[in-house]
Amino acid sequence: MIADPILDVADITVEYSTAGEPARAVDHVSFQVARGEFLGIVGESGCGKSTLLFAIAQLLSPPAELVSGSVTFKGRDMVGLVGETLRAMRWRDYSVVMQSAMNALNPVKTVAAQYEDAMRAHGMSDRRRIRARSQEVLALVGIDAIHLKSYPHQLSGGMRQRVMIAMALLLSPELIVMDEPTSALDVVAQRSLMVQVKELQRRLGFAVIFVTHDMSLVGHFSDRLAVMYAGRIVEIGPTRPLFANPQHPYTRGLLDSFPSVYGPKVPLTGIPGAPPDLSDLPSGCRFRPRCPKVMPRCAEIEPALYVSGEAHVRCLLYELADG
Repeated sequence: MIADPILDVADITVEYSTAGEPARAVDHVSFQVARGEFLGIVGESGCGKSTLLFAIAQLLSPPAELVSGSVTFKGRDMVGLVGETLRAMRWRDYSVVMQSAMNALNPVKTVAAQYEDAMRAHGMSDRRRIRARSQEVLALVGIDAIHLKSYPHQLSGGMRQRVMIAMALLLSPELIVMDEPTSALDVVAQRSLMVQVKELQRRLGFAVIFVTHDMSLVGHFSDRLAVMYAGRIVEIGPTRPLFANPQHPYTRGLLDSFPSVYGPKVPLTGIPGAPPDLSDLPSGCRFRPRCPKVMPRCAEIEPALYVSGEAHVRCLLYELADG
Protein backbone atom coordinates (compact mmCIF):
# COMPACT_ATOMS: atom_id res chain seq x y z
CA MET A 1 0.00 0.00 0.00
CA ILE A 2 1.15 3.53 -0.82
CA ALA A 3 0.87 5.96 2.11
CA ASP A 4 -0.49 8.96 0.20
CA PRO A 5 -1.41 7.90 -3.36
CA ILE A 6 -2.45 10.53 -5.86
CA LEU A 7 -4.62 7.88 -7.55
CA ASP A 8 -6.36 4.87 -5.99
CA VAL A 9 -8.09 2.53 -8.44
CA ALA A 10 -10.21 0.10 -6.42
CA ASP A 11 -11.85 -3.02 -7.87
CA ILE A 12 -13.07 -1.45 -11.11
CA THR A 13 -14.94 -3.50 -13.72
CA VAL A 14 -15.80 -2.33 -17.24
CA GLU A 15 -18.10 -4.21 -19.61
CA TYR A 16 -18.99 -3.73 -23.28
CA SER A 17 -22.57 -4.49 -24.27
CA THR A 18 -22.85 -7.10 -27.04
CA ALA A 19 -25.67 -9.04 -28.70
CA GLY A 20 -24.91 -11.92 -26.32
CA GLU A 21 -23.05 -11.93 -23.01
CA PRO A 22 -21.30 -8.63 -22.17
CA ALA A 23 -17.55 -8.57 -22.81
CA ARG A 24 -15.73 -7.77 -19.57
CA ALA A 25 -12.70 -5.81 -20.75
CA VAL A 26 -11.54 -4.80 -17.25
CA ASP A 27 -12.28 -7.24 -14.43
CA HIS A 28 -11.88 -6.16 -10.77
CA VAL A 29 -8.63 -4.22 -11.26
CA SER A 30 -7.01 -2.42 -8.32
CA PHE A 31 -3.76 -0.46 -8.00
CA GLN A 32 -2.40 2.81 -6.65
CA VAL A 33 -0.13 5.48 -8.11
CA ALA A 34 2.20 7.54 -5.89
CA ARG A 35 2.84 11.23 -6.44
CA GLY A 36 5.56 11.66 -9.04
CA GLU A 37 5.57 7.96 -9.97
CA PHE A 38 5.86 6.54 -13.50
CA LEU A 39 3.62 3.47 -13.82
CA GLY A 40 3.74 1.44 -17.03
CA ILE A 41 0.80 -0.78 -18.06
CA VAL A 42 1.66 -3.40 -20.68
CA GLY A 43 0.06 -6.36 -22.44
CA GLU A 44 -1.06 -7.62 -25.83
CA SER A 45 -3.67 -5.84 -27.92
CA GLY A 46 -7.14 -6.50 -26.56
CA CYS A 47 -6.09 -7.17 -22.97
CA GLY A 48 -7.97 -4.13 -21.58
CA LYS A 49 -5.18 -1.56 -21.22
CA SER A 50 -6.84 1.33 -23.07
CA THR A 51 -10.26 0.57 -21.58
CA LEU A 52 -8.69 0.74 -18.12
CA LEU A 53 -7.12 4.10 -18.99
CA PHE A 54 -10.44 5.46 -20.28
CA ALA A 55 -12.17 4.30 -17.08
CA ILE A 56 -9.56 6.11 -14.96
CA ALA A 57 -9.90 9.32 -16.99
CA GLN A 58 -13.72 9.07 -17.05
CA LEU A 59 -13.78 8.96 -20.84
CA LEU A 60 -15.84 5.80 -21.33
CA SER A 61 -18.79 5.98 -23.72
CA PRO A 62 -21.42 3.41 -24.80
CA PRO A 63 -21.27 0.49 -25.32
CA ALA A 64 -18.64 0.56 -22.55
CA GLU A 65 -19.85 0.94 -18.97
CA LEU A 66 -18.08 1.05 -15.62
CA VAL A 67 -20.20 -1.41 -13.64
CA SER A 68 -18.36 -1.40 -10.30
CA GLY A 69 -15.43 0.02 -8.37
CA SER A 70 -14.04 3.46 -7.60
CA VAL A 71 -11.38 5.79 -9.00
CA THR A 72 -10.16 8.12 -6.25
CA PHE A 73 -8.00 11.01 -7.46
CA LYS A 74 -6.50 13.34 -4.84
CA GLY A 75 -9.03 12.02 -2.29
CA ARG A 76 -12.08 12.47 -4.54
CA ASP A 77 -14.03 9.62 -6.15
CA MET A 78 -14.33 10.50 -9.84
CA VAL A 79 -16.88 7.82 -10.72
CA GLY A 80 -20.18 9.49 -11.47
CA LEU A 81 -18.76 12.98 -11.96
CA VAL A 82 -20.17 14.62 -15.08
CA GLY A 83 -20.36 17.86 -17.02
CA GLU A 84 -18.72 20.97 -15.61
CA THR A 85 -17.25 19.16 -12.60
CA LEU A 86 -15.21 16.83 -14.79
CA ARG A 87 -14.33 19.54 -17.32
CA ALA A 88 -12.93 21.68 -14.51
CA MET A 89 -10.60 18.84 -13.47
CA ARG A 90 -9.37 17.88 -16.93
CA TRP A 91 -6.17 19.63 -18.04
CA ARG A 92 -5.93 21.40 -14.66
CA ASP A 93 -5.63 18.38 -12.31
CA TYR A 94 -5.07 15.55 -14.77
CA SER A 95 -4.66 15.33 -18.52
CA VAL A 96 -4.69 12.63 -21.20
CA VAL A 97 -2.41 12.15 -24.20
CA MET A 98 -4.20 10.01 -26.77
CA GLN A 99 -2.76 7.35 -29.06
CA SER A 100 -3.06 9.32 -32.30
CA ALA A 101 -2.27 13.02 -32.02
CA MET A 102 -3.59 13.61 -35.56
CA ASN A 103 -7.01 12.46 -34.40
CA ALA A 104 -6.84 14.20 -31.01
CA LEU A 105 -5.87 17.62 -32.39
CA ASN A 106 -8.36 19.80 -34.24
CA PRO A 107 -7.26 19.77 -37.92
CA VAL A 108 -8.73 23.21 -38.71
CA LYS A 109 -7.18 25.12 -35.80
CA THR A 110 -3.59 26.19 -35.25
CA VAL A 111 -1.64 24.90 -32.28
CA ALA A 112 -1.91 28.38 -30.67
CA ALA A 113 -5.71 28.41 -31.04
CA GLN A 114 -6.06 24.98 -29.45
CA TYR A 115 -3.83 25.92 -26.51
CA GLU A 116 -5.81 29.14 -26.08
CA ASP A 117 -9.11 27.22 -26.01
CA ALA A 118 -7.82 24.95 -23.22
CA MET A 119 -6.57 27.85 -21.09
CA ARG A 120 -9.64 30.04 -21.59
CA ALA A 121 -11.84 27.10 -20.56
CA HIS A 122 -10.05 27.19 -17.21
CA GLY A 123 -10.31 30.92 -16.58
CA MET A 124 -7.15 32.33 -18.16
CA SER A 125 -8.18 35.30 -20.32
CA ASP A 126 -5.07 37.50 -20.62
CA ARG A 127 -3.80 37.04 -24.19
CA ARG A 128 -0.20 37.84 -23.29
CA ARG A 129 -0.21 35.25 -20.49
CA ILE A 130 -1.78 32.69 -22.82
CA ARG A 131 0.84 33.29 -25.50
CA ALA A 132 3.69 33.23 -22.98
CA ARG A 133 2.48 29.95 -21.46
CA SER A 134 2.02 28.43 -24.93
CA GLN A 135 5.59 29.31 -25.85
CA GLU A 136 6.83 28.00 -22.51
CA VAL A 137 5.28 24.53 -22.83
CA LEU A 138 6.43 24.17 -26.45
CA ALA A 139 9.96 24.98 -25.31
CA LEU A 140 9.67 22.25 -22.67
CA VAL A 141 9.18 19.64 -25.40
CA GLY A 142 11.84 21.11 -27.71
CA ILE A 143 9.63 22.79 -30.33
CA ASP A 144 10.23 26.33 -31.61
CA ALA A 145 7.47 28.83 -30.81
CA ILE A 146 7.05 29.55 -34.53
CA HIS A 147 5.05 26.31 -34.74
CA LEU A 148 2.26 27.86 -32.67
CA LYS A 149 1.08 29.14 -36.06
CA SER A 150 1.14 25.64 -37.58
CA TYR A 151 -1.81 23.38 -38.25
CA PRO A 152 -1.51 19.69 -37.20
CA HIS A 153 -1.05 18.44 -40.80
CA GLN A 154 2.01 20.68 -41.15
CA LEU A 155 3.83 18.84 -38.35
CA SER A 156 5.57 15.46 -38.36
CA GLY A 157 4.16 12.59 -36.30
CA GLY A 158 6.75 13.07 -33.57
CA MET A 159 6.11 16.81 -33.41
CA ARG A 160 2.35 16.27 -33.16
CA GLN A 161 2.84 13.94 -30.19
CA ARG A 162 5.11 16.48 -28.50
CA VAL A 163 2.52 19.21 -29.19
CA MET A 164 -0.05 17.02 -27.40
CA ILE A 165 2.30 16.44 -24.46
CA ALA A 166 2.93 20.19 -24.24
CA MET A 167 -0.84 20.75 -24.26
CA ALA A 168 -1.17 18.25 -21.42
CA LEU A 169 1.29 20.38 -19.41
CA LEU A 170 -0.43 23.74 -20.01
CA LEU A 171 -2.09 23.94 -16.59
CA SER A 172 0.57 21.96 -14.66
CA PRO A 173 -1.52 18.87 -13.80
CA GLU A 174 -0.36 16.36 -11.19
CA LEU A 175 -1.20 13.29 -13.29
CA ILE A 176 -0.75 12.64 -17.02
CA VAL A 177 -2.26 9.52 -18.57
CA MET A 178 -0.77 8.39 -21.89
CA ASP A 179 -2.41 5.86 -24.21
CA GLU A 180 0.28 4.39 -26.48
CA PRO A 181 1.53 7.84 -27.58
CA THR A 182 4.54 6.34 -29.39
CA SER A 183 2.74 3.66 -31.43
CA ALA A 184 2.83 5.63 -34.70
CA LEU A 185 6.48 6.67 -34.37
CA ASP A 186 9.69 5.03 -35.54
CA VAL A 187 12.10 3.54 -32.99
CA VAL A 188 14.39 6.60 -32.85
CA ALA A 189 11.45 8.99 -32.38
CA GLN A 190 9.97 6.68 -29.72
CA ARG A 191 13.09 6.79 -27.60
CA SER A 192 13.52 10.55 -28.07
CA LEU A 193 9.93 11.15 -26.93
CA MET A 194 10.27 8.83 -23.93
CA VAL A 195 13.51 10.49 -22.81
CA GLN A 196 11.76 13.85 -23.03
CA VAL A 197 8.72 12.67 -21.06
CA LYS A 198 10.92 11.21 -18.32
CA GLU A 199 13.01 14.38 -18.09
CA LEU A 200 9.87 16.55 -17.87
CA GLN A 201 8.49 14.29 -15.16
CA ARG A 202 11.74 14.57 -13.18
CA ARG A 203 11.74 18.38 -13.47
CA LEU A 204 8.03 19.05 -12.90
CA GLY A 205 7.10 16.20 -10.54
CA PHE A 206 3.87 14.96 -12.15
CA ALA A 207 2.82 11.30 -12.05
CA VAL A 208 2.49 9.28 -15.26
CA ILE A 209 0.41 6.27 -16.26
CA PHE A 210 1.85 5.02 -19.55
CA VAL A 211 -0.11 2.40 -21.50
CA THR A 212 1.71 0.41 -24.20
CA HIS A 213 2.03 -3.04 -25.73
CA ASP A 214 5.82 -2.67 -25.92
CA MET A 215 7.59 -4.08 -22.85
CA SER A 216 11.00 -2.89 -24.03
CA LEU A 217 9.81 0.72 -24.30
CA VAL A 218 8.84 1.16 -20.66
CA GLY A 219 11.62 -1.04 -19.30
CA HIS A 220 14.04 1.89 -19.03
CA PHE A 221 11.60 4.60 -17.98
CA SER A 222 8.92 3.27 -15.60
CA ASP A 223 9.26 2.92 -11.83
CA ARG A 224 6.66 0.13 -11.63
CA LEU A 225 5.09 -2.10 -14.23
CA ALA A 226 1.63 -3.67 -14.34
CA VAL A 227 1.13 -6.54 -16.80
CA MET A 228 -2.45 -7.10 -18.01
CA TYR A 229 -4.00 -10.18 -19.57
CA ALA A 230 -7.66 -10.76 -20.46
CA GLY A 231 -8.88 -7.79 -18.40
CA ARG A 232 -6.87 -8.50 -15.25
CA ILE A 233 -3.51 -7.52 -13.80
CA VAL A 234 -1.43 -10.71 -13.73
CA GLU A 235 1.77 -9.19 -12.34
CA ILE A 236 2.68 -5.83 -10.82
CA GLY A 237 5.90 -4.72 -9.20
CA PRO A 238 9.03 -2.55 -9.49
CA THR A 239 10.26 -2.50 -13.07
CA ARG A 240 13.88 -3.57 -12.71
CA PRO A 241 13.24 -6.66 -10.54
CA LEU A 242 10.33 -7.58 -12.82
CA PHE A 243 12.55 -7.48 -15.89
CA ALA A 244 15.38 -9.31 -14.14
CA ASN A 245 13.08 -12.05 -12.80
CA PRO A 246 9.62 -12.11 -14.43
CA GLN A 247 7.46 -14.42 -12.35
CA HIS A 248 4.20 -14.89 -14.24
CA PRO A 249 4.55 -17.17 -17.31
CA TYR A 250 2.76 -14.51 -19.39
CA THR A 251 5.27 -11.82 -18.35
CA ARG A 252 8.11 -14.18 -19.26
CA GLY A 253 6.46 -14.81 -22.63
CA LEU A 254 6.15 -11.09 -23.34
CA LEU A 255 9.81 -10.51 -22.53
CA ASP A 256 10.87 -13.45 -24.70
CA SER A 257 8.94 -11.89 -27.59
CA PHE A 258 11.31 -8.90 -27.81
CA PRO A 259 14.92 -9.10 -29.04
CA SER A 260 17.64 -7.97 -26.65
CA VAL A 261 20.42 -5.66 -27.81
CA TYR A 262 22.77 -7.34 -25.30
CA GLY A 263 24.22 -10.85 -25.15
CA PRO A 264 24.15 -13.59 -27.78
CA LYS A 265 21.55 -13.72 -30.52
CA VAL A 266 18.75 -16.11 -29.54
CA PRO A 267 15.56 -17.07 -31.38
CA LEU A 268 12.38 -15.28 -30.29
CA THR A 269 9.89 -17.72 -28.79
CA GLY A 270 6.75 -15.62 -28.40
CA ILE A 271 3.51 -16.91 -26.90
CA PRO A 272 1.47 -19.59 -28.70
CA GLY A 273 -2.23 -19.03 -29.37
CA ALA A 274 -4.21 -15.83 -28.90
CA PRO A 275 -5.89 -13.99 -26.00
CA PRO A 276 -9.34 -15.35 -25.11
CA ASP A 277 -12.72 -13.95 -26.12
CA LEU A 278 -13.64 -11.61 -23.25
CA SER A 279 -17.28 -12.71 -23.41
CA ASP A 280 -16.33 -16.41 -23.23
CA LEU A 281 -13.38 -16.78 -20.86
CA PRO A 282 -11.80 -20.17 -20.02
CA SER A 283 -12.41 -21.65 -16.58
CA GLY A 284 -9.81 -21.19 -13.88
CA CYS A 285 -6.71 -19.30 -14.94
CA ARG A 286 -7.32 -17.22 -18.06
CA PHE A 287 -3.80 -17.82 -19.35
CA ARG A 288 -4.13 -21.60 -18.92
CA PRO A 289 -4.70 -22.50 -22.62
CA ARG A 290 -1.41 -20.78 -23.58
CA CYS A 291 0.70 -21.44 -20.46
CA PRO A 292 3.85 -23.60 -20.64
CA LYS A 293 3.59 -24.33 -16.89
CA VAL A 294 -0.09 -25.29 -16.76
CA MET A 295 -1.20 -27.70 -14.00
CA PRO A 296 -4.50 -29.63 -13.61
CA ARG A 297 -5.55 -27.23 -10.80
CA CYS A 298 -5.30 -24.28 -13.19
CA ALA A 299 -8.57 -25.35 -14.86
CA GLU A 300 -10.42 -25.35 -11.54
CA ILE A 301 -9.10 -22.38 -9.56
CA GLU A 302 -8.97 -18.76 -10.64
CA PRO A 303 -5.78 -17.46 -8.98
CA ALA A 304 -5.69 -14.37 -6.78
CA LEU A 305 -2.84 -11.85 -6.78
CA TYR A 306 -0.27 -13.53 -4.55
CA VAL A 307 2.63 -11.71 -2.90
CA SER A 308 6.02 -12.86 -4.17
CA GLY A 309 8.96 -10.74 -3.08
CA GLU A 310 8.38 -7.16 -4.22
CA ALA A 311 5.75 -8.20 -6.77
CA HIS A 312 2.15 -9.42 -6.81
CA VAL A 313 1.58 -12.35 -9.18
CA ARG A 314 -1.71 -13.93 -10.34
CA CYS A 315 -0.46 -17.52 -10.66
CA LEU A 316 -1.00 -20.70 -8.60
CA LEU A 317 2.75 -21.32 -8.69
CA TYR A 318 3.00 -18.60 -6.00
CA GLU A 319 -0.01 -19.61 -3.89
CA LEU A 320 2.05 -21.34 -1.17
CA ALA A 321 4.75 -18.63 -1.17
CA ASP A 322 2.06 -16.03 -0.40
CA GLY A 323 0.91 -17.98 2.64
